[in-house]
Amino acid sequence: MALFRRRKQARPEGRDRASDRADLEHLENFVRTRRGVEAFIEPRTTVTETTVILIADDGEWTRRRVDSPEGARRFAHKLAIPVYDVRLMGYPQRMRDYNERRKRRPHLP
Repeated sequence: MALFRRRKQARPEGRDRASDRADLEHLENFVRTRRGVEAFIEPRTTVTETTVILIADDGEWTRRRVDSPEGARRFAHKLAIPVYDVRLMGYPQRMRDYNERRKRRPHLP
């Protein structure tokens, strides 16, 4: 009898989904329609896969999943934008300023 033996639990399905073409298209469109965009690679966590956050010169930003840190670097090099590791660089002040402006005036685009 194995009443107290631990059963191997199947790995639960992640709450996150894998990146897809729509994610890359969104990122490409963001780069084409904004000035001074930089890419910041965010590491995989227990809840989400690797993501890339693009931040424009005014602080506006967007985040999408990518297949890997190397995939994010290839994406940034293909579009000729700077790419940084957020664990090393942190988030730029302009992003925090943009978020603060949005909090104070949420009705603005």
